[in-house]
Amino acid sequence: MKIYTKYSALALFASMAFFTAFKDDGKAPEKTLKADERPNIIVILADDLGFSDIGCYGGEIKTPNIDYLAAQGVRFRNFYNTSRCCPTRAALLTGLYNHNAGIGEMTQDRNIEGYRGAITKNTVTLAEVLRDAGYRTAMSGKWHVANTVEQPTPQAQQDWLNHKTSFPLFSPIDQYPTNRGFEKFFGTLWGVVDFFDPFSLVSGTTPITTVPKDYYHTDAINDTASTYIREFSKGDKPFFLYVAENAPHWPLQAKPEDIAKYKDTYKVGWDAIRAARYKRMVAMGLIDPKTAPLSPRKSNDNWENNPTKQFDEMAMAVHAAMIDRMDQGIGRIIKTLKETNQLDNTLIVFLSDNGASPEDAMRYGPGFDRPSQTRSGEKIAYPIYKKVMPGPQTSYTSIGPIWANVANTPYQLAKAQAYEGGVHTPMIAFWPKGITAKKGSYSDQVGHVMDFMRTFTALGKAKYPTHYKGNTIKPMQGESLVPALKGKQAVGHDMLFNEHFNARYVRAGDWKLVNLAGDSTWHLYNIKNDKTELKDMAAQNPDRVKVLNDKWQAWAKENHVSPKN
Repeated sequence: MKIYTKYSALALFASMAFFTAFKDDGKAPEKTLKADERPNIIVILADDLGFSDIGCYGGEIKTPNIDYLAAQGVRFRNFYNTSRCCPTRAALLTGLYNHNAGIGEMTQDRNIEGYRGAITKNTVTLAEVLRDAGYRTAMSGKWHVANTVEQPTPQAQQDWLNHKTSFPLFSPIDQYPTNRGFEKFFGTLWGVVDFFDPFSLVSGTTPITTVPKDYYHTDAINDTASTYIREFSKGDKPFFLYVAENAPHWPLQAKPEDIAKYKDTYKVGWDAIRAARYKRMVAMGLIDPKTAPLSPRKSNDNWENNPTKQFDEMAMAVHAAMIDRMDQGIGRIIKTLKETNQLDNTLIVFLSDNGASPEDAMRYGPGFDRPSQTRSGEKIAYPIYKKVMPGPQTSYTSIGPIWANVANTPYQLAKAQAYEGGVHTPMIAFWPKGITAKKGSYSDQVGHVMDFMRTFTALGKAKYPTHYKGNTIKPMQGESLVPALKGKQAVGHDMLFNEHFNARYVRAGDWKLVNLAGDSTWHLYNIKNDKTELKDMAAQNPDRVKVLNDKWQAWAKENHVSPKN
């Protein structure tokens, strides 16, 4: 199937789910008469973005469009994800803890209720609920909440990943977004992508078998979102749009002009960048140094003696370039909303699915969802010894644990862990017509990705069902974020829980009980006074540890976390 480029006629791609950039022809904004005054809702979810990467959360990366949303909206200081991509997406879409939605780990079906590897049928998605309430619905980007189809042999799988063979389905068809409430979908079914030629790319349910030479996936995701907005704004119904970015997930691949902006930024090294971010976070009032001191770096690596300095500074430059390019696309989404007179009554939320990734992707090598060569036959390098630079399509690399620690400033650890570096996300809410909190203010309401269901159903006057398509639906578990949008003081979740590959936590009021993946030892922190989890108080508080452990065990049983095989 041919995919049309950004220079195609507007009428053609508006009727298809392909991407394009809207060309400004100088005409006056379209006049749209909306009979329905409920807000449009847009969720923009970044992938592996660190807590301090974007400018309005302390980063040096240029994100003027995301910063605009923050300056005109509300920034959350106590918002949580589930520490990894597919579990977070499951919780976000269903309003449930991710195990309750069927994705306790990744997308393989383990034939255990909490680990089916796909959003289960005894749940409803945001798209299903809002569509039934009269919303138009569309999604652009990364799905990653469906079981992964695999070929019978490793070679057959590699041929498929290398675009040498083709098959009609990447996941079971009933698990595609268009069968879970989205009218329109353009994006990838799987998690990892080649940003210049992504595998598992579909329009609706139809595989896209070729992309143009100038294709870049982040542009395609955001420009498709703009296309959907332009189409939906011509009607009299509100719309729900889910923009699930792949950036800045590895592989580190970006356009040369974006990389060039940051070619010298990271020559100063890990510690200098981290210290500068922390200083900005304190200055902007995002954190209080008394309760959130900068956590010590776990690694003893010294930047000046770093033998792979050239690779490492380039890796972070590409990471920054990927975020910069994402922000540019978000700017085009905002521009489209302005041009279609939709901006004032559109709620936009922006957040990350987990903390920055500490993975050494080079060591994975080809296999499962990672190709060994490009479509044209060029070999893809997985440079374990960092001899091949990050950035181009022919290199699969990542920023690694030390830069991830920088990206998650001031918190400890990173993606997949239950410490704040893994689960604490930046979250911005923007809605000119509906947010009455002071512009640019912070909210300390304890929020979680599963809160969007309760929030959006309230704002969209939608009914959350007890039964849907013959299935009994689990009751939603999130809290409403509406008080925070109104500038009201609200506790939010008094208790939160998490588990991912045995990394666990329970947060109860001012206390957090947490352990490392691979180590069942509980550690106790007063999260109100010790936000960066530096003072373990477990030994002094054995009774509190027991109480919180009992609560976690009860939650695990009730939410299908346990038993595991």
